[in-house]
Amino acid sequence: MPAAKRPSVATSVSVRPLVESDLDRADEIFRVAFGTFLGIPEPATFFETADYVRTRWAADPHAAFAATVDGDVVGSNFAANWGSVGYFGPLTVHPDLWDQGIGRRLMDPVMACFDTWQNRHLGLFTFSHSPKHLELYRRYGFWPRFLTAIMKKRVAASAAVPGRVLYSEITAGERPDALRLSRALTGTVYEGLSLEREITATQAQGLGDTILLKGDDADLDGLAVCHCGAGSEAGEDVCFVKFGAVRPGPGAADRFERLLTACEQLAAEKGLEHLDAGMNLARQDAYRRMIDRGFRTWLQGVTMHSPSEPGYSHPDAYVIDDWR
Repeated sequence: MPAAKRPSVATSVSVRPLVESDLDRADEIFRVAFGTFLGIPEPATFFETADYVRTRWAADPHAAFAATVDGDVVGSNFAANWGSVGYFGPLTVHPDLWDQGIGRRLMDPVMACFDTWQNRHLGLFTFSHSPKHLELYRRYGFWPRFLTAIMKKRVAASAAVPGRVLYSEITAGERPDALRLSRALTGTVYEGLSLEREITATQAQGLGDTILLKGDDADLDGLAVCHCGAGSEAGEDVCFVKFGAVRPGPGAADRFERLLTACEQLAAEKGLEHLDAGMNLARQDAYRRMIDRGFRTWLQGVTMHSPSEPGYSHPDAYVIDDWR
């Protein structure tokens, strides 16, 4: 139905925490909304076996929100706390209710989360060709910067990577130290950046694994949080690098190559055919190296930042992420 002919629902919209009984409906709306926007012939099948709604709710139910009309869920939004960095998404509203102000209503509790967490740098991933999306988020202080490419390659056999340790393989007693080392590493990439939430959620939900690359000293050279297979954010037959980073400074490019090899090794060990990873194009050398390894872009968007600053997306950064 054209927006001009839709009955207004603005006064009947309520926003509340997303609860477990909402998840099936929120997942359905998530798929239909993205599939409709991108013109998929059967929108409800979009993202196939990948799961963004249940995984993000389980990671932090207090940062997941539902919009309702007359008690029925019509949209949802999720916030993520990465220490000094916060991002949100996916924000989705049922297509029958687009352009009714529901997206704005779902932004308010997410921005409140960021205020509570005191994140210093905020972001999101959205469609670069959509003025509507860019304008919505601009109203909340976000500004579009570089494009981000979601890239894919076919997994090939790779040599074992020296110093690679999987988080799932270390003991419960060793994990606090591993998390401390991971915070130290990400803190060198961007002050206060912490992936502890993603590492522990991936382990607790059985979504995949986290690669820890040991250096010559006691510190880490790199890490990668990877989702693997159906029911995770990767989907069937895919290893998705949700976040990866190496220690900056001299030798960072070589460490990045080693990390990419370690991710491909993990995918091969799990019998997965494809390796997915997001790359902000401000990280120029990292992007070129992924292209040289056979990664190709299958989806492209833009990250928006508040404030309009690079954060950790600059030419000297060797970081994998996409903020979807």
